[in-house]
Amino acid sequence: MDHYPGRSRALLGLLVLASVTIITFDARHETSDSPIDPLRTAMGSVLGPVQDAAAAGLEPVTDLPGHFADVTELRQENAALQAERDDLATQLRAADANANRDDEVAGIAELADTSGFAVVPAQVIGLGPAQSFSRTVTIDAGREDGVVPDLTVINADGLVGRVIAAAASSATILLIIDSESTVGGRLGESMELGFLDGDGQISGNSTLELSLVDHTISPWIGDTVVTWGSRNQAPYLAGVPIGSVVSVRSSPAELTETAQVDPFVDFSSLDIVAVVTSESEPATGLAQGGTP
Repeated sequence: MDHYPGRSRALLGLLVLASVTIITFDARHETSDSPIDPLRTAMGSVLGPVQDAAAAGLEPVTDLPGHFADVTELRQENAALQAERDDLATQLRAADANANRDDEVAGIAELADTSGFAVVPAQVIGLGPAQSFSRTVTIDAGREDGVVPDLTVINADGLVGRVIAAAASSATILLIIDSESTVGGRLGESMELGFLDGDGQISGNSTLELSLVDHTISPWIGDTVVTWGSRNQAPYLAGVPIGSVVSVRSSPAELTETAQVDPFVDFSSLDIVAVVTSESEPATGLAQGGTP
């Protein structure tokens, strides 16, 4: 209950009258300095920072659509850059692989020219199953290319193995590291004859065991071993590098010595090989024998 109804009405009337007076007075001075400009300026100084703060607070909300658009664009650019990087990495790996293959082909060509071999280049496309306990690989050349069983297989480093089966466009190669493989070899400058047996290991530490025919001869560490050569040059040609002696072991019970030979070929990374289909200039001065 209002105890001073007359006073409230009078105060309200004064406020209305003052407002109308100020508005009218300000309107008459629209083109010149208004007497209430200082009041307006003071109010602006007080209310301006409040308005700026409010606008700054609302800015993240008003900018949300643009923010989401920027994030989407950045994600698209990042995805494009990632795809480009992956593509370049793939091209680089392919270039490295092709460069290695080019080196292999060049090395095989040099070895073939030096030895007088005619060869059919091929690529390893398959590895024999581990459960078979045989060390074989499949190559992408076959009878259509002149590849038949009992031909010598080499790569740029030396002897790989021999062809044991051939289809129209592929062939199976028995590696010299197979536990059932035996290769006739000659030792170093002495040219002593011996036989090399595989250990069945295809890893980088695979070795061959050399047993010399003459048990009185002692192999030397570092001696190079090359193929002895088979009758009619099949399955092994003469003079193909096999490996080098890395250790010698004596057997007092049998009065013999055997040598461990590290093959020149890395069988765990076989890629480009060549099948020797003929020998344009048969080797002279090398013994022919019935070696495997």
